[in-house]
Amino acid sequence: MIAVTFALRAESSAFLSKIRHKSLVDRNGIRVSRGEINNRPIEVLHTGVGEKICRQRLEKFFADRQFDLLISSGFAGALNDELHVGDLLLARNFSTIDLSAKHVRLSNLPVCAADLLTVATLIDSSDERNKLAHTSGAAAVDMETEFIARACAEHAVPLLSLRVITDTPRESCPAPPKLLFDIGQQRTHMLKLARYFLVHPNRVPRLAQFARRMAHARKTLANALVAVVREL
Repeated sequence: MIAVTFALRAESSAFLSKIRHKSLVDRNGIRVSRGEINNRPIEVLHTGVGEKICRQRLEKFFADRQFDLLISSGFAGALNDELHVGDLLLARNFSTIDLSAKHVRLSNLPVCAADLLTVATLIDSSDERNKLAHTSGAAAVDMETEFIARACAEHAVPLLSLRVITDTPRESCPAPPKLLFDIGQQRTHMLKLARYFLVHPNRVPRLAQFARRMAHARKTLANALVAVVREL
């Protein structure tokens, strides 16, 4: 059994569309998507964004199941301009399996093996990204993988951390992160977001560009995940 985690359905939708015989099951009060890829059983968990909800859901997810592998997946923000939107990041500091040793071929996709940093808040400022890159040595950030790695270590589950880049210092978010997603409530306040773009109509084209980048990133990540599952 392979487990795949995403923070949100906005990250997982393209991958979920590729799963056969898909169904929803209740696992200790959380909803899990179950199905198959290449006759390999798959379970998909949405961890939510940030430490608190991620740890809570992982505890329930692992409570009565043993997995052969967990793939921590989803979006990540680049800390430098060497990475581009749509690039795949294999987090070498969190992954405990070696894809090259498994002869998994992703040569047709842009993959960078580098360190990933898990942070507590959404980051938009280029200056803050540069500072984090300098102090941590990481190439990108997310908000869940560190806690997923801890849970996998506790339950002796091999981990592969594979993320796709959705924003960079040059191609940042079209609105302040706190408006794009409220971590405390785990949702986007659409009315507040709409008001922001009414006040800043010049940013609407950036929103459209951002939506296209996200769609491209979702598709790239889904194709990579299917390739990994099929070849492992």
